[in-house]
Amino acid sequence: MKEFDDINFSVDKYTKELTRECVGGSDLQQRKKEIEAYNEQTSATLKQTCKKNYMQFIQTAKEISHLESEMYQLSHILIEQRNILASMTDGKTSSHLKADSIEAENSAATGDVENSHATRAVKEMVQGFNGNLEGKTFLNEGALIELDGNDYRPIQRVFFFLFNDVLIVCKVKHDKRLEFLTEYDPKKIGVINIKDLDGVKNAINIITPDGSKIYQSITAAGKSEWIEKLEEAFRFDQQKKSKKGQAPQPPNRAKQQQQSQSKSATPEKLPEESPTDMQPKSLEDETPEWLSTASEEIQTLVAQRHFEDAQSLIKRTQEFLHLAENKKKLLQADNIEAKLKQQEQKLTNVLLQELSNSHNRNLQIALRSARRPLKILVEMGRSRQASATLLKVCTVSLRVAQREARRNNAEISELFFCDLTQVACDFLSAFEQQPACVSALVVWCNAELQYFASQLIKHYLTKGTSLEAVAKCVERVRKPATKLTEIGLDISYHLEGLLRTTLESLIEECKQRLLDAVGRTEESWQPYNLQTKSNLKRLLLELDALGIDVRPQTTGDTWLNLTQSTVVFIRQFLQLTEHCGCLAKGETLLPSLEKLLRDLFLAQHALKPPSDMAMDPNFVIKNKIFLVDNLLPIAIEKFRKTSGRQCETLRELHTKLSRQHGAPVPRQRSVYTTDVF
Repeated sequence: MKEFDDINFSVDKYTKELTRECVGGSDLQQRKKEIEAYNEQTSATLKQTCKKNYMQFIQTAKEISHLESEMYQLSHILIEQRNILASMTDGKTSSHLKADSIEAENSAATGDVENSHATRAVKEMVQGFNGNLEGKTFLNEGALIELDGNDYRPIQRVFFFLFNDVLIVCKVKHDKRLEFLTEYDPKKIGVINIKDLDGVKNAINIITPDGSKIYQSITAAGKSEWIEKLEEAFRFDQQKKSKKGQAPQPPNRAKQQQQSQSKSATPEKLPEESPTDMQPKSLEDETPEWLSTASEEIQTLVAQRHFEDAQSLIKRTQEFLHLAENKKKLLQADNIEAKLKQQEQKLTNVLLQELSNSHNRNLQIALRSARRPLKILVEMGRSRQASATLLKVCTVSLRVAQREARRNNAEISELFFCDLTQVACDFLSAFEQQPACVSALVVWCNAELQYFASQLIKHYLTKGTSLEAVAKCVERVRKPATKLTEIGLDISYHLEGLLRTTLESLIEECKQRLLDAVGRTEESWQPYNLQTKSNLKRLLLELDALGIDVRPQTTGDTWLNLTQSTVVFIRQFLQLTEHCGCLAKGETLLPSLEKLLRDLFLAQHALKPPSDMAMDPNFVIKNKIFLVDNLLPIAIEKFRKTSGRQCETLRELHTKLSRQHGAPVPRQRSVYTTDVF
């Protein structure tokens, strides 16, 4: 079939060669089947490849959307920080505002000319634009290329006109005319710088209310200019307000001296200065510089995700303010303390958001990513909020893991308790010095255990489940549950209580089903013939594995001196005893299990042959004696070894039935009579 993969494959040529090579219709039919099989195989391979590529595409799209949202948030944070730093710089350079105002007046004339030219160009060149551009400040214009967000393929050429409060986007037509597409408010869009890739360079991502769009500039300088101009348009109003009025200037020292001299010339009119009037000057001079800028520094550190440094600066500031001597010396102590509390609350909210976003399909990854914000929150005294958020994250990870394990038919019990142990260990290590949070862990474990028990009942302990499957399920749950006692968390008793009602109903249902099966048994009351020696040997080995030896009851090569129903009941009863022993490890189910074994044994023991059946009564008694003297003691011992508890009900039953059996009844013989003397 390699011919089909050739680039120069020809259907007519291949058909002619095929008819020339094949002899008769049978060969053609055989080749046809091979081609159809190859077609199905190729189709299945293509489907699998398409599905795999589609899943990878979906996963990549999700990652890209997450990255875009993070970049969008980061861009806004950086813009806010830049605005804050710009406003601080404007405050510090208030002495140069007069010179700036003079320069602004000189440049205002040239700016008006540029605005008028740009307004006229937009009205003349752009088709379909009916907006009003009067009173707007022109900032920039230029041509860009719009790219596809998936594969960075060029879509169309666009032309931007940027004013202080509007961004006009136009399409460049084939005749180089401009067609109006849309307009945006620069304050409602975000600009993200895209790192240069192999196939795409000088690209920016503009996040608009309509969605994310990617544009490419011709040069790197043009890209940088557009980023700066868009940011300038974003904070245009803030700059305009800061330039309108100057900050209040401090009084001139020479004027103060002249005023003091003039006032000293007339001492009778000069009022005495109170100590409160002199106090602010001395207090303002004693404020440390790092303390006055602590709030802005904390905000910057939080934006840069340096949470540890922000927390240490908050702690240092609080310790400084808590000293009574320092607080008396500071004029703006209350204001600084209020700002500090506000920044501390913001840091707490950011850390809680980081902690809540750390949930993952893998619990280990979720716990590892939660350690950093968790540690800082504990040091800040937010242990209760941190513990509640951490437990919510663990709930999501645990339930996702359980859902995937059920979907893949994996073992869920060991997975659940291992994850529960891991959460408890990490929780106790994180809140080792906070004993009040341990109660939250206990309540959370109780809630998760209830959810796990409900899912166990819903999916594995349904109506009609055999007792063997129930015993295996409960045994797989009990073993890992006992391991939690190593860390001081005992939930076995609570788990038994959650499953008790369901297990008792399943045991009762199994008892009714087994009793009905015993009542429907049709017994011939004859020795059991296994037909071959191998069948007899196989049966003896199977019963040996269950713990009972019936070799003394064998007669001949293939006969067993017991009825077939008795042999079947022996196998079933010993297997059932083992399953009941596994379930009886919990004390709550012991009465129901003992009642099940007792009723089933009495039902088999009470079987009687019909009155009109010709049979040996000694053979019937022999089967019952074997059940009481041989089977019942072995079942009692097996129950004790499996569960570690004595089955008192079966022991009392054994004692009672042993007394009832008397000597075998002699077989009646028919008397031969004759008239001959």
